[in-house]
Amino acid sequence: MKITSYELFQVPPRWLFLKIETDEGIIGWGEPVIEGRAETVGTAVKELMEYLIGKDPLRIEDHWNYMYRSGFYRGGPIFMSAIAGIDQALWDIKGKYYNAPVYQLLGGACRDSIRVYSWIGGDRPAEVGSSAKAAVEAGFTAIKMNGTEELQIIDSYEKIDQAVERIAAVREAAGPYVGIGIDFHGRVHKPMAKILAKELEAYRPMFIEEPVLPENNEALREIARATNIPIATGERMFSRWEYKNLLMDGYVDIIQPDLSHAGGITECKKIISMAEAFDVAAAPHCPLGPIALASCLQVDATCHNAFIQEQSLGIHYNQGSDLLDYIVDNRVFKYENGYVKIPDGPGLGIEINEDHVRKMAEIGHNWRNPVWRHTDGSIAEW
Repeated sequence: MKITSYELFQVPPRWLFLKIETDEGIIGWGEPVIEGRAETVGTAVKELMEYLIGKDPLRIEDHWNYMYRSGFYRGGPIFMSAIAGIDQALWDIKGKYYNAPVYQLLGGACRDSIRVYSWIGGDRPAEVGSSAKAAVEAGFTAIKMNGTEELQIIDSYEKIDQAVERIAAVREAAGPYVGIGIDFHGRVHKPMAKILAKELEAYRPMFIEEPVLPENNEALREIARATNIPIATGERMFSRWEYKNLLMDGYVDIIQPDLSHAGGITECKKIISMAEAFDVAAAPHCPLGPIALASCLQVDATCHNAFIQEQSLGIHYNQGSDLLDYIVDNRVFKYENGYVKIPDGPGLGIEINEDHVRKMAEIGHNWRNPVWRHTDGSIAEW
């Protein structure tokens, strides 16, 4: 079997899909994208696919190493996202070739389903109490929200109090045992992160996420000393080499590699397995489309330390198009009692509605993340 061609589809709300074809008629789908840089990642995919045309798609490990190691410059969000989407598509082909779900080719499943959480609120969290209640009524047992708006490196206790009031409203609406993930989104610098984390302890969050930017991960030491809340990070880390020091330092409790950013199925399986040796949990990052989610679930199925999965249904970014719009049978992602079953169809376990993909690709998108500024005019972390 040989790879013969590929196509890229830039589709709303902010995604990029990759279709790889073979001479035996088997097709694989991947989702190589960095939110806000879809065209840039697409260019990287085109460069990498020059090598893959005419190659056997089943030699995934070799292809991964070629894509990563054959260039003098390596890593980073664009390059690793391009590899990720190609890797997903190759695994999809391989699963279909052997008529088995990807998880069977990774050693088999250790679970039948996985807990999922629902996003509430938006970039600037508001009305989170009612949103939390609605999520619980819809059957979710865990939710996630942005914790704050923009914060200066040293900011006011007024903003701390506002953040705490929002989390208090969510806890009251959701009840005592619903999991609450609080995303600091890298908006909170070390001085304020220590204060906020300590203030939030009374509301027993499931985790705080990205309490500082990943380039400041050394600050996790002080934050971990200031709070007993589990610390999660990793959505902006792109390889096992970036995770190495994070795990060795011992101040993270949950890693969040993104299957469309961190080298795909091949790399994220290794990252999550590496974390297991440090007794660190995994909650893969996935505010993306159905191919990314299906890839996450295939890896989740095989990783004992994966405990919950992000998914984007109804997330505030999905304006005009949502997660289920691009697949033929949306029952594959049916959420029941806060869990989703691992797809057991061949490959990634989903069937892409190609007609709809082509229709929406004609519309396309030029999504960019918001740019925030502080009151003094300086750029704020979004």
